[in-house]
Amino acid sequence: MKIVIASSFVPFVKGGGRYIVEWLEQKLLEYGHQVEKFYLPFDDHHSRLLDNLLSYRLLRVGDQADRLIAIRPPAHSLQHPNKVVWFIHHLRGYYDLANTEHSSIPNTGMGRAVAAALRRHDTESLLEARAIFTNSTVVQNRLKTYNALSSEVLYPPLFDSASYYCGDPSDEIITVCRVENHKRQDLLVRAMKHVRTPVKLRICGASSNPSYVKLLHDLVRKNSLQERVAMESGWIAEERKIDLVSNCLASAYAPLDEDSYGYPTLEAAAARKPTLTTWDAGGTLEFVRDGENGLITEPTPEAIAVGFDRMFADRKRTAAMGDLAYDTVVAKNITWDHVIDRLLA
Repeated sequence: MKIVIASSFVPFVKGGGRYIVEWLEQKLLEYGHQVEKFYLPFDDHHSRLLDNLLSYRLLRVGDQADRLIAIRPPAHSLQHPNKVVWFIHHLRGYYDLANTEHSSIPNTGMGRAVAAALRRHDTESLLEARAIFTNSTVVQNRLKTYNALSSEVLYPPLFDSASYYCGDPSDEIITVCRVENHKRQDLLVRAMKHVRTPVKLRICGASSNPSYVKLLHDLVRKNSLQERVAMESGWIAEERKIDLVSNCLASAYAPLDEDSYGYPTLEAAAARKPTLTTWDAGGTLEFVRDGENGLITEPTPEAIAVGFDRMFADRKRTAAMGDLAYDTVVAKNITWDHVIDRLLA
């Protein structure tokens, strides 16, 4: 089959939105398909949003392709007679975050009109698809709430989960992801003030926000945590990440209302390591079951510290939770065989 994968992108920013495209391309090629992948720049500022949507709408991706798979919004705006959408999130500043500090629109008649136009556009464009998939129940529910559209949850797998292994656990709980405000690494650092065991924390990842990185370093220094908290700033090579995850005690991932379970959760499970998360982390809660394959705590430093101590003090139980995390991946059928079967059905 000749397949076009289309997605929007932010230049020089790597993350889940890029991985899902690049890994899908590689797997489709392995399955014997012909694939063209392209990223389209997109500016979601309210003053330019409608012009950008129109530019997507007018672009023809080629009728010679048997199927268009649209990923990151607003790639679903593209027209094709055989379009499938793997919807990974809304432009959330115009949807569930519209009335919060993260809003993308001014509180004016014009701002509200732009948001309403986007919602109509999204609904109409998505209705053209022969199938709509989402990367989590969280996103599935948002589509139902805001666009009155049904979808099928299709969890994105790791590119190569077999590269992870279960090594002897160190004393470290690690978090490997982009270092940004909404990932809330500062909660984890603050928690280290309250731990009572010799547990350690390692934070790894690149950031687009130097001020947030500085905040983390300041927290470490001001609380005299230099011997307890390590930071590896910048892009983490795949080999280094595999080594860290496979030999850690556990993973911690506490974003605010994440769209999906997040690759850090899945990477830890591939290495038979449990994940500590918080009750407000969003899609992470579709994977982590408190006390079974991980821990779910209140989103406070004190509660997270108790979780860290539990994982350190009862290593046998922590290892057992890691085994169940691995089993959860199997139970949820998070595989490329399943993904490609559904996207090409």
